[in-house]
Amino acid sequence: MPQMMQLVIPVIVIIAVFYFLLIRPENKKKKEAENMRNQLAVGDEITTIGGIIGTVCAVKEETLVIETGADRVRIEITKWAISTKNDPAAKK
Repeated sequence: MPQMMQLVIPVIVIIAVFYFLLIRPENKKKKEAENMRNQLAVGDEITTIGGIIGTVCAVKEETLVIETGADRVRIEITKWAISTKNDPAAKK
């Protein structure tokens, strides 16, 4: 029986290390990104995963309408395509 415990304990320790170093931080990051996407409002400046920078014009259930550039082109994108919410004060 003690030999069996010597084999099982290291496996349990390795699983715990993987959970706390890899799985848990990734889940936390996904949850934060989802909260950020759900809290977007008209006027927020965002960057998409494709690198498009724009200002939110309309918020729908699963999509957003953003306005890009000086020519005011409007694009409808899905919420999951939002990478970051930009801080307009940081540009100045």
